[in-house]
Order: sequence, then structure tokens, then C-alpha cells
Amino acid sequence: MTATPAADPMMDAITTAVTLGHEADVTRAREDLLAIWADLGVTGDPLHRCVLAHYLADLYPDAAEALIWDVRALDAAEALTDRRAQEHDASLQVAGFYPSLHLNIADNLRRLGAFAAAAEHIDKAEGRAAALPPGAYGDMIRAAIQGVGEAITARDTAPRTTSPSVGRAE
Repeated sequence: MTATPAADPMMDAITTAVTLGHEADVTRAREDLLAIWADLGVTGDPLHRCVLAHYLADLYPDAAEALIWDVRALDAAEALTDRRAQEHDASLQVAGFYPSLHLNIADNLRRLGAFAAAAEHIDKAEGRAAALPPGAYGDMIRAAIQGVGEAITARDTAPRTTSPSVGRAE
């Protein structure tokens, strides 16, 4: 029997805001996440900062704005421990966060035309892909790593149609 995670009102608030974004209320989701970020601050719980910044980046169709939040998510992951992540969900391992975090940074850098920097991050995403779980999520991230890698090689700056920020209203 596994222990039930402790109540986490901050994660609940983040999840509620993310759900709004998925339901197409992007403006409200962004406002709510920004308000939560203001409460967290740059020294707040690394799990909360990582998750919030990762999802907030998806709410910005502009690559430069998204990049800021993706870098914040990566910085927070560097301070996150498996123990803290597993307090939220026993199956989480921080190593599994890195492929997606580096992928998102690579994609934003690619969209900005910074191909050398994008290639460095896609290489890091590929190098950490073994930490992805088996199944649909891992397969999706692996396919995105390949797709972004190909776009970097082709010097393509167009947004990917599968990007979470595609079609987001400002």
C-alpha cells in the first residue's frame, strides 16, 4: 500500500489554472499562474516553481516569452529532489523532467533562430530521453525531440503544429 500524498493547496491551485488553459481560457490561466508565481517567488518550493513555469510557458505563443518561463522551469528542476517530487507523486523522478524541459528550451531557441543553442538543448534532451517513462507520454516526448531536432537541422523557425502554445490567443 502506498501512502497518500499530503494535501498541497499550492499544487491544487496550479492544477486548476492549468486546467483553465487547457479549456481555452488562456488569459485567465495565465493571470492565475502569474499570481501564484508572485506568491511563490524565485525561492519558493522547486516543485511548484518547476511545474508552474513549465505550464505557464505553454500559454505564451511568443517564443521569447515562453523561453523565459522554460528557463525558469529548468532552473527550478535543478533545485528539485526526487524526494520532494515523490511527496507529490510516488512515481516521479526528476530525471524524467529534463527531456521535456530541454526540448521546450530547444524549440523556443529554434523558433528564435538561435540554432546552435537550440542544438545544444536538443542534444541534452536526447541524452536524457532514457529517463522518460514507457508509454504514451514518453513516446510523445521522444517524437517531439526528433521533430525539433529535424527542424533545427533544417533551420526551420516555424512553430510546430503539435506545440502546446500553437493556437493560443494572446
